[in-house]
Amino acid sequence: MDQRATVDDGERRTLQVLAVVVGVLAVLVVLPYLTYVLAAVVLAYVLFPLQRTLAPRLGRSVAALVGLVVATIAILAPITVLVSVAVEQALELADALAAGDVDVDAFETQLAEYGIDVDVEALYWALEEPIEAGARGLAADALGIVGGLPGVLIGVLVLLFVLYSLLRDGDRLLEWTTSVMPLREEVQAELIDRLDRLMYASVVANVAVAAVQAILTVIGLAIVGIPGLAFFGILTFLFALLPLVGAFAVWAPIAIYLAVVDQLLAGAFLLVYGSLVSLSDNFLRPITVGRGADLDAATVIVGIFGGVAIFGILGIFFGPVILGASKTILEVYARERDSTRERRHEHEYEREREPGTLESGSRPEPGLVGVRLRGGAERPSSDTREG
Repeated sequence: MDQRATVDDGERRTLQVLAVVVGVLAVLVVLPYLTYVLAAVVLAYVLFPLQRTLAPRLGRSVAALVGLVVATIAILAPITVLVSVAVEQALELADALAAGDVDVDAFETQLAEYGIDVDVEALYWALEEPIEAGARGLAADALGIVGGLPGVLIGVLVLLFVLYSLLRDGDRLLEWTTSVMPLREEVQAELIDRLDRLMYASVVANVAVAAVQAILTVIGLAIVGIPGLAFFGILTFLFALLPLVGAFAVWAPIAIYLAVVDQLLAGAFLLVYGSLVSLSDNFLRPITVGRGADLDAATVIVGIFGGVAIFGILGIFFGPVILGASKTILEVYARERDSTRERRHEHEYEREREPGTLESGSRPEPGLVGVRLRGGAERPSSDTREG
C-alpha cells in the first residue's frame, strides 16, 4: 500500500514537471506571433455574440466563417486604411510646418502680446536634427516592415486562423480550461465572470467611448477647417483611452492656436464644442460600461503604458485587463485562504466538543478519570476499579 502511494507521488511529480516543461515550450512557440494571437483574442471576444446568434441557424463552422469575413471587412481593412491615411497626413503637416505654410509669425506675435516669448522657428531648427533622425528611423522601420512582409503575411494568417478557431470552438476551449483547472466550480465561475467584466470594460466600453469622442472631435475640426482629420482623429482616440486626459489634449491646443491667429470665432466655437465632447465622457462611460468592471484611473494608465511597452499597440487593451485580473485573483485567493482557516478552526472546535472531552478542550487520559466526592477525595472510575 505504501509502495503504491509512493509510486503515485512519483508519477504526480513527473506529470507536474512535464506540464511545466510543455507549458514553457508552448509559450516559446507562440511568442513570435503573440501580437497576432492577442489580436485574434480581442476580435473573438468582440465577435462572439455574433457567433452565438448565428451558430444555431448556420452551424458553428459557417457562423465562424461569417465572423471572419466581418472582422476582415468591417474592422481590419478600415483600421489599416485609416492608419495609412493618418500617417500620410501627419507627414503632410510636418512638411507644411517646415515649408512655412503655417502662419508661425502671427502665432509668435500674438503670444508676445500675452507676455509669452516663444521663437517657434528657432525651436524647430533646434529640433531639426532629432526630427530628421526620427524620420530616418521611421523610414527604416517602414522599410523593415516591407522587407519583412512575408512575416507580416504569416502573422495575419495566424490571426485569421486563430480567430476562426476561437469563434468556432471558443466555448469548448473554455469548458476544457475549466475542467483542468484545480479550482472549485464556484471559484472558477467567479473568476470567469470578473475577467469577462474586465475584458468588456477595457475592450468594448473604453474603445466605444474613445471612438465616439474621436468622431465628434473630427466633426468639430472639420467645421472650423482644420486639415489632417484622420491624423487628429486617431490622436483623439488614443488620448480618449487615457483617464483624465481625453479629447481635451487635441482640441484645446487647436482652439488656442485659432484664437491666437485671430480666428476668434472658430476658436470660440471649438472651445465650446470641445468642452461638450469632453463632458460627454461623463454620461457615455456609465452607459457603455454597464456590466463591465469599474477600472480605476491608476490601473488604466499604468496598464496602458506598461501593456504597450510589452505587447505593442494591443497592450492598450490587455494591460489594464492583466492588472485588473491580478487584483481579482489576489482578492479571491485571500478570501479562499481566510475561508480555509475558518473551516479549519471550526473543525478543530468540533473535535474539541466531541463527547468524552473536557470543556477546556484537553482530552483526558484513559483510566485516570475519577469522580470527586464531597469530602474532597476522588473516587476512581469503573475502569480504574476493574483494573
